[in-house]
Amino acid sequence: MTLNEMTYTAAPTETVSAPSGPIPTDTTDEHAVPLAKTSPPAQLASRRDELEASGLRTRTNRLKRFGLGAGRVGATVAIFAVALLSASVIWDYYVTSPWTRDGRVRVQVASIAPRVSGQITRVDVVDNQHVHKGDVLYVIDPFDFKNALDQSRAQLVVKAADLQVKQVQARRRQALSDLAVTVEEKQLMAGSAAQAEGAFQAAQAQVSQAEINLDRTEVRSPVNGYVTNLLMRVGDYAHAGMTNVSIIDSDSYWIDGYFEETKMAHICVGDVAEARLLGYDNPVVGRIESITHGISVSDASPSTQGLPNVDPVYTWVRLAQRVPVRLKITHVPQGVPLVSGLTATVTVKEDQASDGNWFIKRMNEVREHWSDHLRGAHPRPACLADPSVVGPASSLATPTPSKPLTSEEINPGLAPGLTAPPRAEAVR
Repeated sequence: MTLNEMTYTAAPTETVSAPSGPIPTDTTDEHAVPLAKTSPPAQLASRRDELEASGLRTRTNRLKRFGLGAGRVGATVAIFAVALLSASVIWDYYVTSPWTRDGRVRVQVASIAPRVSGQITRVDVVDNQHVHKGDVLYVIDPFDFKNALDQSRAQLVVKAADLQVKQVQARRRQALSDLAVTVEEKQLMAGSAAQAEGAFQAAQAQVSQAEINLDRTEVRSPVNGYVTNLLMRVGDYAHAGMTNVSIIDSDSYWIDGYFEETKMAHICVGDVAEARLLGYDNPVVGRIESITHGISVSDASPSTQGLPNVDPVYTWVRLAQRVPVRLKITHVPQGVPLVSGLTATVTVKEDQASDGNWFIKRMNEVREHWSDHLRGAHPRPACLADPSVVGPASSLATPTPSKPLTSEEINPGLAPGLTAPPRAEAVR
């Protein structure tokens, strides 16, 4: 190797040699300043700023976490309060509030049976027809009954004549002395007249019965209502005492609500109630008329030697008994038909005539409901009807026979001078 080559080789080595220590730079941050060019006070200030920013971020994060936690707790408390209030309202509505879905429309049905037997010759009604009290429903063949009436009247004429003759004979015998007629003959004639009087009265009773039977061949409606399930036709034979026509009494509709015994403390006679029929929006309005005072008890049925048969097995869940409550209908909305057997939801309302502020009444209701939950229900005084009050009695008019006639009115002039003594007649 020559001297020139040695010089060429050494020169580059000295030129590219690195400094004794590397220059530190932060390659991760584009805003970083090489430490070699920053003074120590600047480094401390930058570090202080970083710590303050980090603390601010920490406090902000803590406040956010606290706010989120408080929000969760508040939401939980609010949900719990709403759930508790909802449970209280639902419990009050379904357990203690006086309402029931078990309501039924009820009505009285008049079962019409003829009082006499015979063939039906005329029918004046059709099924579901509205009839008034006293209207003729059907007619039974009256021929036999007219004939019986004529025979009874003929017998009455005979008995009246016999009575008149025997009364005249008895009176005349009584007016004679014991020399003309014996006491025994007087007694026999008086007894014969008394028997004739009895036979005459019996004949009058037969005439009255024949008249009533003839009148009963026209079967009439005892109530205002609707003919239902009519299966009778002309030509059928009507048997006395056997029902062949049924009429729904349109003036006797009422509603029975079967309330649970847990709700009876809130029901009083006279309370306003609404019955909403299934399928209709407008409710039927009425008032509580009466409360049933007894229901059947299965364990009271008699067994051996007449002792009660008590079932020793009872279920864990005791279902509340149902008590029938009678609702008198006071208003029926237009377009709502009353059909016996329809189901209804019956709700007992507060007395609408009560005065006072609405808010105060609502607060009193809330207080009473919570008092019922905590201490049990307290029934209002005088909730039951007064037992001394008796409802109006119903009656049915019966046919009245014609006024009975005396023997003189039946046979006038048959025995003249009936009451005159024989001597007076001899003088004339």
